[in-house]
Amino acid sequence: MSEKPYETRLARVVAYIHDHLDDPLDLNRLAEVACLSPYHWHRIYHAFYGETAAATVRRLRLHRAANELVHGAMSIDSIAERAGYSSVQAFSRAFQASYRMAPGQFRNEGGASMFVSFDDFRSGDTAMHQVDIRTQGAFTVAAMEHRGSYMEIGRAFEMLFHWLAVRGLVDPRARSLGIYFDDPAAVAEDDLRSMACCELFSPGDVKFEAPVSRVEVAGGEFAVLTHVGPYAQLCFAYQWLYGEWLPKSGRETGETPVFEVYVNDPRETAPADLVTEIWVGLKQAA
Repeated sequence: MSEKPYETRLARVVAYIHDHLDDPLDLNRLAEVACLSPYHWHRIYHAFYGETAAATVRRLRLHRAANELVHGAMSIDSIAERAGYSSVQAFSRAFQASYRMAPGQFRNEGGASMFVSFDDFRSGDTAMHQVDIRTQGAFTVAAMEHRGSYMEIGRAFEMLFHWLAVRGLVDPRARSLGIYFDDPAAVAEDDLRSMACCELFSPGDVKFEAPVSRVEVAGGEFAVLTHVGPYAQLCFAYQWLYGEWLPKSGRETGETPVFEVYVNDPRETAPADLVTEIWVGLKQAA
């Protein structure tokens, strides 16, 4: 069997995991979804994705738990149970191992307190949250639309990279990015519009087919905030960028939607070490 049919079958497993994250992990059921032998499919999955199916489930559940800790009022006991842990202690150990912070501390201190005033930033105390002004030419991406919570765009990325892989279009030089059209504070979660994207270097050679489309990302001048840490903390980075830095920067936003560039892979990187660049288009300086 060639590599591409394996990609297709394993993509079905990834989609199934995303859709059944609250169900018990059944390796035999996943083998059925993959249409592969239960004696071999798990080794194939591990070889392709660099983690076991159990690790994928654990990572996605902890990712969701981090978001619930930051944004929701659900008790830590309930979050632990939903994440598949039999006790708060077991959940706390797993969460701290990935996020380097206990769940309660993450809820109380894991976001907003990391972003300080503009004056403190100027003094050099917050190098982790540096804002650069960069000029970027227009570029082309392969894009898959996502509707709903921004924290659930991961499934669209999985499907996009499957689409690219079966066509031999995965390029290690290409940037992965998400384009976000709506403010989650102003638009209902179910109506949020976004796109999972991958940069293309030879878009003229690509035959686009639904559900993947060609999208042109406009060039220009951008304010780029580099955030280090879990994706669940990005909401605080946005608040700081728009509420603190932008009003005092003397710059105005342009007409293009914000996008994020994901510098490293969440499968291979601890959440505390994830690097995300937030790109906000600016009007040309006077």
